Amino acid sequence: MVKFNINIGTMHYALKRYRVLLSLLLLWSVNIVEPVEAQSVYQPYSYQFYQKFSADLYSIHTNIHSTIKPYFADDSLLKHTYDSLMEISLAPTQKSRLFSGHLAEIKSKGYMIYADLLPDLQSGYDFNANKSNWLTTLGYQVGGTIGNKFYFYVAGYNSSAQFPGYINTYVNIIGVVPGQTPVDNKGGSITNWSYYTGLVSYTPIKYVNFTAGQDKNFIGDGYRSMLLSDYASPYPFAKMTFTLGNVKYIAMLTRFEDQLSSKIPGSTDNRVKWGYFHYLDWSISNRVSLGFFDSVVSADADSVGHKRGIDYSYLNPFIFLRPIEASHGSPDKADLGLTAKWKFADKNILYGQFALTEFQSKDFFSNDGSVRNKYGYQLGIRGADIFKVKGLNYLFEYNAAKPYTYTETESFRNYSQLGEPLAHPFGANFREWLTKWNYSIGRFDLQGQLNYAFYGLDINGLDYGKNIFQSYINAAKQLNNYTGQGLRTNLYYAEGKVAYILNPKYNLRFELGAVYRDEVNTVFESRTPMITFGLRSSFRNFYSDGVSAQ
Repeated sequence: MVKFNINIGTMHYALKRYRVLLSLLLLWSVNIVEPVEAQSVYQPYSYQFYQKFSADLYSIHTNIHSTIKPYFADDSLLKHTYDSLMEISLAPTQKSRLFSGHLAEIKSKGYMIYADLLPDLQSGYDFNANKSNWLTTLGYQVGGTIGNKFYFYVAGYNSSAQFPGYINTYVNIIGVVPGQTPVDNKGGSITNWSYYTGLVSYTPIKYVNFTAGQDKNFIGDGYRSMLLSDYASPYPFAKMTFTLGNVKYIAMLTRFEDQLSSKIPGSTDNRVKWGYFHYLDWSISNRVSLGFFDSVVSADADSVGHKRGIDYSYLNPFIFLRPIEASHGSPDKADLGLTAKWKFADKNILYGQFALTEFQSKDFFSNDGSVRNKYGYQLGIRGADIFKVKGLNYLFEYNAAKPYTYTETESFRNYSQLGEPLAHPFGANFREWLTKWNYSIGRFDLQGQLNYAFYGLDINGLDYGKNIFQSYINAAKQLNNYTGQGLRTNLYYAEGKVAYILNPKYNLRFELGAVYRDEVNTVFESRTPMITFGLRSSFRNFYSDGVSAQ
């Protein structure tokens, strides 16, 4: 039996901790009163669900800002598809709230509230370890609208699991369930953890939205993101979104934590970091778009505890951050990025990303393999209704990051949240190739995925650049670095799933899956062939394919 415990003291602490973010949201929303129709209904991000919008997103007849996620489900360009996904045809005997509606729902002229229970019950068997695995989660979600401008959403999950060996090893080292949150009992064979998200959204006019809460964000058109992904744990944030014609722009303040770095003397609290993000997406035409990204991560206090807090000069939402960071001469972690998308045919795109985390011209344009040559990139192709089969969607993607990308001089300033990367789950010093295929027909969802990657692990006590929590000052070598250096490790991953959707409102489904994973180098091999079956629900990404040795 799963118990939900609400600690008033913890809630008071959380409200106190997030009051800066909430105060900024209120400050930004003053004097915006124009009463027009607006989009504000939030749809939690899940690759499996979002790929069902691909035919709309990548049509040559539409112009949608597809790189900024999560989306608003009542966006006029997506609403028709969203409504059809929420109303998948049912036999007359199945037309009940259990199979087609929220478990509880109240609708009135001025507001709407819904609530659901979210079970996630899974059982599996690892044939290599001859061991059963299981997952037991009981969750809930509550959401609603007030008028046509306000939306709120809260979800919580309490979970216990016996993971396959490679995930259990990761959890016991990092102390976090991959893509989820920190665990309650690091070091055991059975893992317990809780996961909470929530937000409020206000859209005063159709061109402007303000959102604040605790959740994840994603930048890109791919399965992975080299700029900002949804792999790490949820975090508090306040975000402004502006849309004007062919341009969409976001400015976001976030609060990150780091439990792996050394504590401030005299304190047992996690180290705190602030993140400042800008991203501008420009649709040049229905076929071509470009995006410009920048971010700064700054420590809340230095290594001896001198408090800095929020740097208010970074809060100006209409300027890019790198010039300010450079003018400060600060040790903050500053990143720049580009995105691009080209619809080369109807419902098919080429896309890419480039992330630059440190730039020294003499090193960047040379071939000396400098430790300061830190960048990552992504190239991909994806599309919908391939071979003229409605609902058959595909993706091919390549990702790579040079050694020491996303690292800093001190780990509590790096590009991470609660021990996990904010960009690609492998960190740095890797190359990855993957493909994903999805087919939906009626209430059946079929998924297939293949991954191959190689990366270089640290060996003999030397830092070869994969682990972003190591300081690049202590790099194994200053020159002649290359991707895959260190203990070269190969990762092979294959996964297939078949699901039958019982209730589309909260993605309740029966799901049968199979996984084959093999991580191998000259020192060890970790092989996991596994089958799973379960009753699952909710819109969340689970990244078991992102787990790698450190």
